[in-house]
Amino acid sequence: MSSMRGLVQFIADLRNARARELEEKRVNKELANIRQKFKAGNLNGYQKKKYVCKLLYVYIQGYDVDFGHLEAVNLISSNKYSEKQIGYLAVTLFLHEQHELLHLVVNSIRKDLLDHNELFNCLALHAVANVGGREMGEALSTDVHRLLISPTSKAFVKKKAALTLLRLYRKYPGIVQNEWAERMISLMDDPDMGVTLSVTSLIMALAQDRPEEYKGSYIKAAQRLKRIVVDNEIAPDYLYYRVPCPWIQVKLLRLLQYYPPSQDSHVREIIRASLQQIMTAAMDTPKNVQQNNAQNAILFEAINLLIHLDTEHNLMMQISSRLGKYIQSRETNVRYLGLEAMTHFAARAETLDPIKKHQNIILGSLRDRDISVRRKGLDLIYSMCDTTNAAPIVNELLRYLQTADYAIREEMVLKVAILTEKYATDAQWYIDITLKLLSLAGDHVNEEVWQRVIQIVTNNEELQAYAAHTLLGYLKTDCHESLVKIGCYVLGEFGHLIADNEGSSPIEQFLALQGKMITSNDNTRAMILSSFVKFVNLFPEIKPQLLHIFRLYSHSPDTELQQRAFEYLTLATLPTDDLLRTVCDEMPPFSERTSILLSRLHQKTAGTTEKKTWVVGGKDANADKKEVLLAQNTGLKRTFTTIVNGTRTGANGSAARSNASGDLAGLDLSAPSAPPPNMASAAHLTPDWEPGYNRLYFADEGVLFEDAQIQVGLRSEYRGHMGVVKIYISNKSTFAIGSLTTTLDNPAAPNLKVDSKSLPEPSVPAAGQTQQTLFFEAHGPFSEAPTIRISYLAGALQAYTLQLPVLMHRYMEPSTLSAEEFFKRWRQIGGPPLEAQHTFGVTAKAKNITEAFTRRLVEGFHWRILENVDPNPNNIVGCAVYQFHGGKTGCLLRLEPNYERKMFRVTIRATQEAVPQALAKQMEQKLARGASDEMFG
Repeated sequence: MSSMRGLVQFIADLRNARARELEEKRVNKELANIRQKFKAGNLNGYQKKKYVCKLLYVYIQGYDVDFGHLEAVNLISSNKYSEKQIGYLAVTLFLHEQHELLHLVVNSIRKDLLDHNELFNCLALHAVANVGGREMGEALSTDVHRLLISPTSKAFVKKKAALTLLRLYRKYPGIVQNEWAERMISLMDDPDMGVTLSVTSLIMALAQDRPEEYKGSYIKAAQRLKRIVVDNEIAPDYLYYRVPCPWIQVKLLRLLQYYPPSQDSHVREIIRASLQQIMTAAMDTPKNVQQNNAQNAILFEAINLLIHLDTEHNLMMQISSRLGKYIQSRETNVRYLGLEAMTHFAARAETLDPIKKHQNIILGSLRDRDISVRRKGLDLIYSMCDTTNAAPIVNELLRYLQTADYAIREEMVLKVAILTEKYATDAQWYIDITLKLLSLAGDHVNEEVWQRVIQIVTNNEELQAYAAHTLLGYLKTDCHESLVKIGCYVLGEFGHLIADNEGSSPIEQFLALQGKMITSNDNTRAMILSSFVKFVNLFPEIKPQLLHIFRLYSHSPDTELQQRAFEYLTLATLPTDDLLRTVCDEMPPFSERTSILLSRLHQKTAGTTEKKTWVVGGKDANADKKEVLLAQNTGLKRTFTTIVNGTRTGANGSAARSNASGDLAGLDLSAPSAPPPNMASAAHLTPDWEPGYNRLYFADEGVLFEDAQIQVGLRSEYRGHMGVVKIYISNKSTFAIGSLTTTLDNPAAPNLKVDSKSLPEPSVPAAGQTQQTLFFEAHGPFSEAPTIRISYLAGALQAYTLQLPVLMHRYMEPSTLSAEEFFKRWRQIGGPPLEAQHTFGVTAKAKNITEAFTRRLVEGFHWRILENVDPNPNNIVGCAVYQFHGGKTGCLLRLEPNYERKMFRVTIRATQEAVPQALAKQMEQKLARGASDEMFG
């Protein structure tokens, strides 16, 4: 900059200008000179840069610059960094995402993104992030992603690429493609903490909108957090006042809250160890303010994660006592965070007793000097309210309402109305509190509040008379218009219930409403007229006074009032009252619906940048994730949903009357064969997954998959309903692989429970090996095998999806029965649903379908073949016991082969439903495809 003397002099001239007119004169002179220079067209790169800098300074000073944009765009193509830098600076300031010249820049930016010069890459990334139009994002997002995942990109380029993608995604979510998820998640293991921080910020935004695609980030976040907090794997440069990288810790803790707590015991242990270390480190309060702030930021996020997990009871008790100290802190930020964390605690806690101990302090926060703390205090009071403390809390809120800030009065009115409705046990108390609320709140009452009162009064007979009497008392005084609206509706519908009471005669009701006609707006007057036409039907003795009002307002300048009054007058003066009675019939009860007040409260908190996994409110408000912002109880009368279970028609379990040979009569195999089982579920599996799967289908150990880079071995052991599977991943290459991740997909859940006792190491050296231990526990019948996805970085991302040979036969044990016992049990079990029968043909590719192979296959499924039981010697009869958590069930098999036609019929009976269907389906899948001898190797 100092070398451009003309620019320096121009800036000095503008600063030295004594008046605005002199400055404008100097700017106009310079703009004319620059325009002339650009028209001449014989400028070198240095001169273009100098003049564009002058235009930029003029533009920054607030003057319009309507030329020179094309020269700025041309500077981007320069090979000199200084010229290119000024060109990009001008483009980001002059051009917006709809600018017509933007399409001229795209190719130049793409060229710089593909360049081997990292500085050029960064300039291009800055331009994409700052301008960020849809067209530019769609054209360049792939190149930005390539820079992010490229193994040759420097760390500072990856950081900028991640943040650029984040900027584009926030504006246009469709720019980030679904297939990028796994590769971007792997970057959370990057050795550079800055890259990890930037990528985690991107993953956090994506995980909120696409949780299923980015669920792999959960384990990555847990592992990286442990390495930072427990293992202290962090460079000294990332220690902030002795706190290891608090920014990434906070982001990882928050990312873990976006997903439900893991069912994997090993992952839970990793998270627990990290949280325990954070809680221990926060025991001592440092004197240094910056260190204290960093520790508090981590601590409060850890507390929120603990509340979200809701598994560590001892730590939860520590939390409640510690939060009680924080909400009394002298520091405003600490009080704010303490109240927010305690609100989260109230939203998830089984009991509110630990929070109620601090009720007086929390109520005192409503009078805090900071408005944000008062808001959080109101949220916490709303969340901690229940039937035991509703009355004192509501009364305190009503007292505070008269002096509360106008900024929070509307929200306070909503919450008081919801609490009053939700926890009212006495009808009189509900009416008194609600009407007092409306009278105190004045103009801060939403329409939903008084409309909800009308709904509840109409739907509850015990409220109607008392509500009419109380409202009439308010109408006789100077009350707010919202009370007038409720009063005219309620008196019009239920005024006859109090007409015989002293001070509530028809004429007194009429005079009370008539007195409000003058001060009310046109909408309220229209409602009062509708009440008066109801009075014509209910109180004929005051009909003359009512007709006088109708005649008076039939000449109103307001068209709605005029039409309404004229129609009511005509209706009231008909020869007979039949039509009047029909029109003025009592309104039916409102249909049951969720509270409109809760919907209104939801609207006030919607649209935030971050999606919380909990809402302000008690445990009931957080019970249903789909309607997490709507409370379960919507009125004074608690509504209980009764679920009536229909009588299920069971199978005929009576013993068969025929003899054994008749019961096992030969089956007609002339029926059309069923198509082979659908293997579409295996379409996502890695090519060549099946040989290893077949090898280990019955074997306990062997190689599951192998290629030039890795080998995946497996060893298993099953006892009863439990199974242990160890997976060995060996690196066969001559270089290390990184970011090794395994993800299990269990379609058989919940009948097959999977738990991990260890995770593989993220990095495996050349010729090294790592392992993972999995526990599989049978809880019922299942026919789908789990899959494991193994991904790692070896330059590029490599990923394999393999099916694990964990199926029902692993939990079966052969059992022996005599022929007599077999037939007896066969008959006792009977037909469906305790029987499954599958008839199927063998695929054309099937081989080795012989009697010997079939018998070996049946024995491989752990059936004990019973000899000389079936009258047909070709048929195979077997017996086994399937063991699962909580019990076991006996299983009987009859397999009828037709080797000439390559058809089979499998009949299985068991003492528990769904077991025969699952076993028959599994045997069909193997027999129909004609598995090879590898299964018995």
